[in-house]
Amino acid sequence: MNHDDPDADHGARLRHTLNLETGKLSWRELQRHFARGAVIVVARELDLIDVAVAFAQDDQAQTKAWIAGAQVVQASDADARRWQQHNSIFWSLVVAPWVLVQELDAEASAGA
Repeated sequence: MNHDDPDADHGARLRHTLNLETGKLSWRELQRHFARGAVIVVARELDLIDVAVAFAQDDQAQTKAWIAGAQVVQASDADARRWQQHNSIFWSLVVAPWVLVQELDAEASAGA
């Protein structure tokens, strides 16, 4: 850590904390969050922790860029139907009021 830069220390601590709070959720566990409109889908090419840090720090420029590129989107009814059909499993992280998720592929889900 860089003790000369308190913002860098805070960012590192935030990243560490968010990393510890990341976990797997089943679609069944995620449904209630979807019902309240709180599920945000993060594209697989993005790092879930990077997105969570941007949300937690209200980094609007970065968040808007991801939204514009359809890399961060609110979960849709079509997503929910597919997740229900496949009983999907997700990496997830809560950054209140949002639940950020990345769907695991079928092989990874089978081992969950």
